Amino acid sequence: MIIPVGESSQVAEARRQAADAARSAGFGEEDCGRVALAATELATNLLNHGRGKQGEGGEIVVGRFDDSDGVGIEILALDRGRGMADVQQCLRDGYSTGGSAGTGLGAVARLSDHFNLFSRPGQGTAVMARLAPKGKGPAGGRPGPQIGALAAVCPGETVSGDAWAVDTTQGETLLIADGSGHGPIAATAARAAVEIFRAQAEKPLPRLLEAIHRALAPTRGAAVAAARIDHGAAVVRFAGIGNIAGMLVNGGQGRHMVSHNGTAGHVAPRIAEFTYPYAGAPMLILNSDGLTTRWDLAAYPGLTQAHPSIVAGVLYRDHRRGRDDATVVVLKAAS
Repeated sequence: MIIPVGESSQVAEARRQAADAARSAGFGEEDCGRVALAATELATNLLNHGRGKQGEGGEIVVGRFDDSDGVGIEILALDRGRGMADVQQCLRDGYSTGGSAGTGLGAVARLSDHFNLFSRPGQGTAVMARLAPKGKGPAGGRPGPQIGALAAVCPGETVSGDAWAVDTTQGETLLIADGSGHGPIAATAARAAVEIFRAQAEKPLPRLLEAIHRALAPTRGAAVAAARIDHGAAVVRFAGIGNIAGMLVNGGQGRHMVSHNGTAGHVAPRIAEFTYPYAGAPMLILNSDGLTTRWDLAAYPGLTQAHPSIVAGVLYRDHRRGRDDATVVVLKAAS
């Protein structure tokens, strides 16, 4: 869920939504209190420091995480404010440029099991806080990738026509489906693609997309793309139908991956796999066309070193079109 924060009543709304999400995830009351406090501090910080050049406030994004960090509630705070010249100084208790007590970000960092922040002067700030329920297993240390995702519903709709999924049985395989149009009919197509993916994710990508193409025939159709990190061959395998954008980030450099034109379920004249070599620990970025295609990672020095949720949040914040569903998923392989 995405909560705009531009006035004080929306701070209370962010707190309520975060606490409700924690309860739904099985958190006890004490842990729900931690989540609510983190959301309150982050939303208050947006209200005090997050206004952009046009006077707009920021956004709080509340969701769940389930990856190598563990399982729990994630809170993102995104703004286009003046940013921070010295992040470490801003995290110190007692430091403030807005007349507050200056304990907000430092308090959130202490409350969180996983905390990450990206800020640049003049470019705004993105903060991630991940909180896991205490006493229910480790908050991290699981094998596998880190995953960050942000999905926004088309204005005027109540359900997203985009869907995504990850499978880790054979390397790491990431899929995004963007149902044609938006609303419930688009969502039906996107969900059907994910169902086939979950059942057949071990297949070679061209065969997987062929199966999705056949299954979506009774629907409105969708743009679909899948990327797989093949650790044995040290390549990323990618296959796409339609306008899902894919990028491989390796060594701080991004390389666009190629989809063929078409609509899964209706017209797919060519389904082919492309391979892209990598070294070290690669990062995958896939997004639906609710984001513009004009973003350039070079405009964000250091962003590729941030947590995948921060990467997803910054790209959503700065490049959402605002007239369609928008989904961006970032997967960083374990090193």
